[in-house]
Amino acid sequence: MPRLDNNRFAPLLKDKMSAESYRKLIELDNESLFMFVGEYTELCEPDSVYICDDSDEDAEYIRQNSLRGGEEKPLAKKGHTIHYDGYDDQGRAPGATKNLVAKELLPLMGALLAKEREEGLAEMREILKGIMKGKQAIVKLNCEGPTQSPFSIACAQITDSFYVAHSEDLLYRRGYEHFRHMAPGERFFRFVHSAGRLDENGNSIDLDKRRIYQDLEDFIVLSANNQYAGNSVGLKKHAMRLAIKLSGTQGWLCEHMFVMSVQNEKKGRSTCFCGAFPSACGKTATAMLPGEKIIGDDIAYFRNINGEFRAVNVENGIFGIIKDVNADDDPLIFKTLQTPGDEIIFSNVLTGPDNEPYWLGMGVDHPVYGWSYSGKWFEGKTDEQNNPIPFAHSNARYTLRLGYLENIDPAYNDKNGVVVKGIIYGGRDSDTSVPIEESPDWKSGIILKACTLESETTSAVIGKEGELAPQPMANLDFISYPIGAYITNNIRFVEGIEKVPRIYAVNYFLRDEKGHFLTHKLAKKVWLHWAEQRIHNEVDAYRTPLGFIPKYEDLKSLFMEIFGEDFSEALYKKLFKFRIDPWIAKISRTVRFYTHAAPDCPKEYFDIWKSTAHKLTALKERYGRYIEPGAYREK
Repeated sequence: MPRLDNNRFAPLLKDKMSAESYRKLIELDNESLFMFVGEYTELCEPDSVYICDDSDEDAEYIRQNSLRGGEEKPLAKKGHTIHYDGYDDQGRAPGATKNLVAKELLPLMGALLAKEREEGLAEMREILKGIMKGKQAIVKLNCEGPTQSPFSIACAQITDSFYVAHSEDLLYRRGYEHFRHMAPGERFFRFVHSAGRLDENGNSIDLDKRRIYQDLEDFIVLSANNQYAGNSVGLKKHAMRLAIKLSGTQGWLCEHMFVMSVQNEKKGRSTCFCGAFPSACGKTATAMLPGEKIIGDDIAYFRNINGEFRAVNVENGIFGIIKDVNADDDPLIFKTLQTPGDEIIFSNVLTGPDNEPYWLGMGVDHPVYGWSYSGKWFEGKTDEQNNPIPFAHSNARYTLRLGYLENIDPAYNDKNGVVVKGIIYGGRDSDTSVPIEESPDWKSGIILKACTLESETTSAVIGKEGELAPQPMANLDFISYPIGAYITNNIRFVEGIEKVPRIYAVNYFLRDEKGHFLTHKLAKKVWLHWAEQRIHNEVDAYRTPLGFIPKYEDLKSLFMEIFGEDFSEALYKKLFKFRIDPWIAKISRTVRFYTHAAPDCPKEYFDIWKSTAHKLTALKERYGRYIEPGAYREK
């Protein structure tokens, strides 16, 4: 008799599971997993429990049940499905998302949305009690990062949503066999999710009880009364918060970054970059630039392996914002989204009479009626405040496997990751940051590029759009231990690394006086190739008060080589002039933010920000409001 048959939860699980599911669980011989499944089966009271292994048969069981239960519906193209979240469940919910920490740590958490751990767990147990009655629970085992590698973190999810389980199967590597090879007592992340009570459209009803609580001591996330994948798919941003906390204690990094490789065909080389951008600021579009290769578009783990700065893509798929994905601006993604046979989930877009998906910025005419996140939709439909309801949500998404992309880099599944040569931090402002600037060194890059990052808010977060908000490291929503310590760990990470990556700040959103963007969307390819040339010491640069910018002749050459376009010197000067007043204001906002949000932030960092602002104020006396490219000279 297997030893776990004597566990106190064994009778309950035998009653709730088929003999086959129970066999799958017992064969892993993992007492912590058995206890996890038993504890939350007892608390949530599902009618039955299904254990998934790594087989395609179990993946198809999940997919078919999502369709059968109406969580997804088939679209016209084979393999394509549509899912709708509730009208008020269309983005991350910061107010309902809390980091559960010990009471004594609360004063250090600043702006990190923390809650006392025991209080939060008690609240969640009350919400979860009996929440799965009448439903089947699915137990899905996956792995963050490639399986059985130095980067791997095993994950176990219990959910009553087949849509969530299906999404995870597209987004992550299957982990049943990884669990089989784990050492006794080896830690794994745990996730519990329930959509809760559902309305006639299959959407969560009790949004007032929507909760996403991350227990940072026990590495478990409890999520209830939501369906939007950013809140319900445990292995995405919830696992990221757990990994950030774990990495902070173990000396590695978990970052909100893509991993991609820039291809220099003339020189026959491939150079890996990672990049952090707040939502809707060009992150996926950069990772998916035509002619380059993608490794991952959202979350990266960094480790020092034999003195090398190495990264893996945590995920195996993309959960991407679909707004403005079109044939001109994002041709590779657009082509993939039109390919029959690929397993793709669309969410919160318009389903037209032809049963095809339509989204904002698609570049084609959309039908005047159909079905959307607001239910039946027709041109001119308004909400209760008489505001027009668009045919698709601005935070609508697509979910697909990375392997579908024709520009996938074979290294995306390398167990030892890739060597990183450059780090990019990208925000969204219309009047401050230049398109690309290189930091003089790693430390100043973190403090003056990454920590000062700001972005106009978008629909990826529930609340107002268009407000300028601090986004340190493009990670504020996911940092799960005090910010000052997190910054310090980023700075210290490169100790012992032989070749430290160069840091770049980018901004694709500069506008002219009439509000028009100064460059087209694919211009980012030029900025990236300039950075690639800098890493290989092939081009010089102009010094600025905060780093280095391209010279005109190098960009002119790249625009002609890549696009066959002329790049005017007048536009170059407009793009790359150093804007002193906006930068002084930006640093002032940075100081105010960290004074409030990071009680543990070292005085040294404040001194650097304040001395930089003082330096810029003095420079204004010498140069005026702007410093033209090439004009800056250090005394």
